[in-house]
Amino acid sequence: MTTPTPLPGPHPPERTPVVIVGAGPAGLTVGNILRAASVDCVVLETESREYIEGRPRAGFLEEWAVRALERRGLAGRLLERAPVHTEFEFRFAGGRQRFPYTEITGHHHFVYPQPLLVTDLVREYADVRGGDIRFGVHEVALHDIDGERPSVSYLDPATGERHVLACEFVVGCDGARGVTRTALPAEHATVARHDHGVGWLALLAEAPPSSDCVVLGVHPRGFAGHMARGPEVTRYYLEVPAGDDPANWPDDRVWSELHTRLAAPGARPLTEGPLVEKRVLEMHNYVTEPMTYGRLYLAGDAAHLVAPIAAKGMNLALYDALLLADALSARLRTGDDRGLRGYSDACLRRVWHYQEFSQWLAELLHGPSSGDPFRAGAATARLRRVLGSPAAASTFAELFIGKGTDH
Repeated sequence: MTTPTPLPGPHPPERTPVVIVGAGPAGLTVGNILRAASVDCVVLETESREYIEGRPRAGFLEEWAVRALERRGLAGRLLERAPVHTEFEFRFAGGRQRFPYTEITGHHHFVYPQPLLVTDLVREYADVRGGDIRFGVHEVALHDIDGERPSVSYLDPATGERHVLACEFVVGCDGARGVTRTALPAEHATVARHDHGVGWLALLAEAPPSSDCVVLGVHPRGFAGHMARGPEVTRYYLEVPAGDDPANWPDDRVWSELHTRLAAPGARPLTEGPLVEKRVLEMHNYVTEPMTYGRLYLAGDAAHLVAPIAAKGMNLALYDALLLADALSARLRTGDDRGLRGYSDACLRRVWHYQEFSQWLAELLHGPSSGDPFRAGAATARLRRVLGSPAAASTFAELFIGKGTDH
């Protein structure tokens, strides 16, 4: 919860129009856009620069998001380096079938892992545009965010002294476990949750991709996924029981299960390699409404979480950031507060659009392994309709690529 402003320590409070808590894609995008608009801000990050530039995260960017970054001068390296994906492959019932979503929609995905995007955004914000970013801060706290004079305080990691940043607005981009989520009073915000009832074992293999596209394996033993992360690295997923322990999955068991769930006549055999990451993802979603409280504005996972089923999380974070940065810039430069007043409603329209699609796709992928014959049969019918009906394929492709809502 928000607390009163602390008494200053050895240093008087600093002043800045905007404090951004969290240096992920959302926070850094907001920071870069504000810097380009000559609006001062400070970014606070509890981790080190090396950590945020290396932590494994999502890798699929929808084309509208890349074009939006490009218009802001934030996609130069991305456009130079990111492979383009235009289709994926379903494997089910002992067969395989390509789904050419770019042919259907005219749009494609860019494959650019989040650590690379964060590295680019940090470099642009701190090294090129001279933005103020403070890494490794401790015990970040929000104060008086429901009043006219909010502030954010933190402990300096070098001295242990508490510093206070007096500001006009606080932007919360510190993720699902960050401090800004807890600042919204329970009586003010509603948090809607959904648990998919399964886990995904996320694996990173030091092995070349075994397909030229994403592979989605729908199997009675559970979903399996294959996603290229570079010429020598591949991301795999395995559906596992909720709460499973990665220690239950030695390498031999992992590869055996991947071979079984992704097997199909004519498919290239999986190329095995060392598994350098194993972690079980909790497959659940949540949405916080509204995404604002007083002078606090949430963006990305601080406001909503979508399981990685449809690769929507980073795209939603960027959508929030683009809207919020423009709204803050307008308010601070011209006094126009229409963007801030409409920010939460505008974001939530897209959030629920993506949440509904993620839940729909989750049932398609997980139904056959649910142990419920009715769910399994309905999921199989859903998949066959997508692959057999041009109208169904068109709707699915637009949702998958992020069309159908205002960008």
